[in-house]
Amino acid sequence: MTDTAAAPAPRIAGAKPDAPPFVLGSQSPTRRHMLEAAGVPVHAADRPGVDEDEVKAAFRADGAGADDVAEALAEMKAQRVAERYGGCLVMGADQMLEVDGAWLDKPRTRDQAAQTLRTLSGKTHRLIACAVVVKDGGRIWHHIDSAKLTVRPLSAGFIDSYLDTVGAAAFDSVGAYQLEGVGAQLFTQVQGDYFTVLGLPLLPLTDLLRNHGVLPS
Repeated sequence: MTDTAAAPAPRIAGAKPDAPPFVLGSQSPTRRHMLEAAGVPVHAADRPGVDEDEVKAAFRADGAGADDVAEALAEMKAQRVAERYGGCLVMGADQMLEVDGAWLDKPRTRDQAAQTLRTLSGKTHRLIACAVVVKDGGRIWHHIDSAKLTVRPLSAGFIDSYLDTVGAAAFDSVGAYQLEGVGAQLFTQVQGDYFTVLGLPLLPLTDLLRNHGVLPS
C-alpha cells in the first residue's frame, strides 16, 4: 500500500532542481523518522510486500549467512517498490539479528518479545543493516554494516516491567528494543555505528544522495 497520507516532500534548499525523488521502500516509522530528522526529503514511503519469512527460510536451507539475507531482502524490497516509481531513487533496507549462530525475527506477541529478551540476556549479539538503492530496475548502490551489542543479564521482573513500559513498540524491532529510548537500559556495551543499530546505514546513504543532488553538497 502506498503512503498517501503525507504530501510529497518539498525540494530542499541547495538540492538540484532535476534531482530524482527519493522513495523509501518501507513503512518503518523508525527509518522514516531517521531520514526526515537528517533532512532527507522522503517523496513517498511504500510497503514492498515481500514475504520475509519465506526468503529467510530459503536462504537458511542454502546455508547462507545473515549478511547475505539482509542484502537480498533489501534489494527485493527496493525492486518491488521501484516498479511503481519510475525515475525515482528507491531504497530498500533490512536488518538481521544473529546470536549464537541463530537468526531472530521480529516478535509478534508479548510472549515472543519476552522470549527474545531472554535469549539475548547476558550475551553479545550482532545486528546487520543493509540498504540498497535502485532506479528504473537497476541497482545503483548498496551498503552493509554491522554492530555488536552486549545485553546485561535480565531478570524476569525487569523483562515484564520493560515490556509494560514499551508496549507495542517491542514489536517494531528485531530485538524487541529501541536503543534511542528506554531500551538503552538493556545494554552494557555497544560497538558500532548508532544508525546501524537503528536499522539504516544513514551516513553512507547521505553521501549517495548528495552525489545525486537530492541533498546539497
